[in-house]
Amino acid sequence: MKRFASKLFSKVVVTAVIICIQFAWLAYLLCAATVASSTVDILFRICAIILVVHIANKDIRTSFKMSWTVLILFLPQLGILAYFIFGRSDLTKRARRRLVHSVERNVKFRTEEPEVKRALYAQCPDAGMQSDYITNWAGYPLYCEGDTTYFPCIEEMFPQYLEDLESAKHFIFLEYFIVSTEEMFSAVLDILERKIAEGVEVRLLYDDIGSINYVPTKFYKTMREKGIKCVRFNPFRPLMSIIMNNRDHRKIMVVDGKVAYTGGFNLSDEYINVKCRYGYWKDAGIRMTGECVWSFTSMFIEMWEYATRTDEDALKYKAQCEKSPTAGRGFIQPYADSPMNREYVAENVYLNLINHAKNYIYIFTPYLVISSEISTALENAAKSGVDVRITVPGVPDKMMVFWLTKSNFAGLIKAGVKIYQYTFGFIHSKCFVVDDAYAAVGTINLDYRSLCLHFECGTFMYRTDAVMQVKSDMVQTMAEAHLVTLEEADMRFVRIILGVLKLLAPLL
Repeated sequence: MKRFASKLFSKVVVTAVIICIQFAWLAYLLCAATVASSTVDILFRICAIILVVHIANKDIRTSFKMSWTVLILFLPQLGILAYFIFGRSDLTKRARRRLVHSVERNVKFRTEEPEVKRALYAQCPDAGMQSDYITNWAGYPLYCEGDTTYFPCIEEMFPQYLEDLESAKHFIFLEYFIVSTEEMFSAVLDILERKIAEGVEVRLLYDDIGSINYVPTKFYKTMREKGIKCVRFNPFRPLMSIIMNNRDHRKIMVVDGKVAYTGGFNLSDEYINVKCRYGYWKDAGIRMTGECVWSFTSMFIEMWEYATRTDEDALKYKAQCEKSPTAGRGFIQPYADSPMNREYVAENVYLNLINHAKNYIYIFTPYLVISSEISTALENAAKSGVDVRITVPGVPDKMMVFWLTKSNFAGLIKAGVKIYQYTFGFIHSKCFVVDDAYAAVGTINLDYRSLCLHFECGTFMYRTDAVMQVKSDMVQTMAEAHLVTLEEADMRFVRIILGVLKLLAPLL
């Protein structure tokens, strides 16, 4: 009973109820006005048509346009209200100006050495073109590999992660979607407090909605009292607001500009399987050293400036990033994506990897709520003889998203894509590996929110040490997973429900 009560009165539930009450009250007023006056009803229908035409002419996804068109035309009052509160993916003008200012300040410090790009082109022109896209449209340079280590599970990675924190001499930057005051974060916090006593600068940036049910309300103040420079990203207020759509979903740790980590993991106990919520929680992380760490350092500073409305001396931290010798034989390119513009960097990196595949594409993703662009690319690759395999969770964390994921199975399987379900629990890794040559590891899910609304980060790799480590993990995982058959995927008894969910997927 106590556990049920704690969930019932959690911050997430309470704030959700407050927002629903606000929405219901406004919707009631609009509906009452249309019932009371036929003129108002006609005006609403005219406005609905005008809004649909406006959406049709916007430079946004076709699936997004279709979802909102159906909702607005069938339920004009609710659809118009929902669109203006939740549907516009653009940042507010003030937020956009602030972010543009931060990006313009920091992008000039991320310079690329031409000989590195020439070396990549000499090895593989296709990889060079992919790298050029990231350089030109995301603003992040290519580097020769320093050292890359892929970890197939976070409990295996965590001791090294703590050891790297212990090695800090100058600064530690932490940026996470979820921070939870449990065993994992406590181990990190113990080290951070010791490092602060030694004069190390420590900064923590966490997403307020992502962490809303995991930390106390004044958590950031407690951290500041301990000497940690701590900021909430996009502080949550229980008001209906467009900007609440845009969350900081990145996961970054940087020590002294020498070591960086990213991947799907947050600072919460399920990621190291101290706490079991959905069976075994499988996630991936990648550790990097070398010059590429500067991109993650710069990425963090850029977001810190945006969140705090301050201008940082980025070059001070770059000066502390000693140029380390290249240990690996490959190339690595960290990158970030944001909802600041409609250049869908994260999705385009994935699409380029799919389109360049000649032999195989293996994918880990917790959510397979894909756009028509990605679905078509995967199906065409499979039809062309490429071995396309996707591993998704067997145990859901969000039931509706789980069913949306399953709604994509039949079409993909008919085209020749192999779908595996990780039956031991929940797979949270976000990884691609292609042809023993390319890999991408980061925070980016195959769903609309990750690809269009959230701030995300990832690493593009060509023939680094980690590429084959990713493949090895995927091959082993698929051998233990369940291969979904077409009979299992073609669920006729729920086809209509799945069709509706699929139509509305971009709105969820």
